[in-house]
Amino acid sequence: MPPLSTPQPLPPGPLLVKTFLTSVQAGFPSPAEDHQVERIDLMSQLIKHPQATFMLRVSGESMRDAGILDGSVVLVDKAIQPESGHTVIAVVDGEFTCKTLQILPGGGMRLKAANPDYPDIVPKDGQTVEIWGVVVASIVQHAA
Repeated sequence: MPPLSTPQPLPPGPLLVKTFLTSVQAGFPSPAEDHQVERIDLMSQLIKHPQATFMLRVSGESMRDAGILDGSVVLVDKAIQPESGHTVIAVVDGEFTCKTLQILPGGGMRLKAANPDYPDIVPKDGQTVEIWGVVVASIVQHAA
């Protein structure tokens, strides 16, 4: 498979992983329960439109405060109608970027960074901006 620096289609078929039937506490641990294991299909949990969903690796820290870190893999659904507040992949003057879409009064838009160290993108006259797809999930690797 080519590197994820360009959008890649998802592989066909289910992606099954083992899961416990209990939830995990993020605060204090709960008493041990029977740990029955079942399999869930990540594709059916995360993806509504398989033929229109792509994977893309994010580079940079502009979406850090939204939990999308440098090296994260995002699942992008091109079939979802983008709305204000959605995290999107946009193509600005031929370059992919990941930002939060804000629809401005009067029909304009802003692509908002989720890191105060990065500027928002407000399209200027003559600049081409296309909302390529809506980010539906992100995957951040925590351990190698």
